[in-house]
Amino acid sequence: HVQLVASGGGSVQAGGSLRLSCTFSTASACRYAGSWYRRVPGKECEFVAKITNAKNTNYADSVKDRFTISLDINKNTLYLQMHSLKREDTAMYYCNNYCYGRDYWGQGTQVTVS
Repeated sequence: HVQLVASGGGSVQAGGSLRLSCTFSTASACRYAGSWYRRVPGKECEFVAKITNAKNTNYADSVKDRFTISLDINKNTLYLQMHSLKREDTAMYYCNNYCYGRDYWGQGTQVTVS
């Protein structure tokens, strides 16, 4: 049974930083990958970042060089370190684990940049 619990969101001024965490339980074979997405009300869910094999990363162009995704296998925790935050980064952020053909989602954590 896959479960993800996201935390770390909050309110920050433009230019600030936040770190999101997602603690998860999943199948052993699925522990080495995870993703972050975000959604603004009225818009489609947007891909933010992905990590595979616990080290290979991929980012949306809009966050490249500002956000860093990482995975601590020992803690079963996925992170998203966000720097130089912009107002347009304001969204609900969701962590994702794709396991055996299914997407699993955390409950979301709100990031507000003013």
